[in-house]
Amino acid sequence: MGRTSKYDSKQLTELLLQALETERGGIQIYTAAIPAAQNEELKEEWQEYLEETRTHEEILVRVFSALGMDTEQRSPGRSIVAQQGKSLVVAIKMAIEAGDPAAAELVAAECVVLAETKDHQNWELIGHVAKHATGGEAKVLKTAFDAVEKDEDHHLYHTKGWCRELWIQSLGFPAVLPPPEEVKKVETAIGASRAEQARDRLL
Repeated sequence: MGRTSKYDSKQLTELLLQALETERGGIQIYTAAIPAAQNEELKEEWQEYLEETRTHEEILVRVFSALGMDTEQRSPGRSIVAQQGKSLVVAIKMAIEAGDPAAAELVAAECVVLAETKDHQNWELIGHVAKHATGGEAKVLKTAFDAVEKDEDHHLYHTKGWCRELWIQSLGFPAVLPPPEEVKKVETAIGASRAEQARDRLL
């Protein structure tokens, strides 16, 4: 497929509005999740992700500026993303207040996975536009995508690994902590699959 300037600019605006809201929600989710982390390595990992998420928000603000967009523009989709983020923060706080630290850690991990799944998809779509579109918008988006892509892969695949292993531990089975994704420094979907398949060898 070749590059084209013919794309739905209104829907691109919607994607960017949702992406910015997702990053802002991510900051709040990590802020809530860090106190729930019982494993010190996981806590350090999330603290690192929090700082990277703040950087990703700054990158998107620069994208908005370069494209002449309003960072506070509302849309129905953006409002839904904001509500979803708030709900995940509430879930983490409820789990902490319930008084079971291990269960709260697991809930926090699941909430981070949910948030990062949306975040990862946003950036995949931004990357798709950057690859297939032409013009100044594509160049702006490519610069942003190239700066963020590796972090987003890391956040999603590594937290999914943590969540899986915490669940396995909670079920009474031997867990690999830190997870294989950490040990093997996974940065791709293929790498994540291979790491999960290799977990038994790491026990």
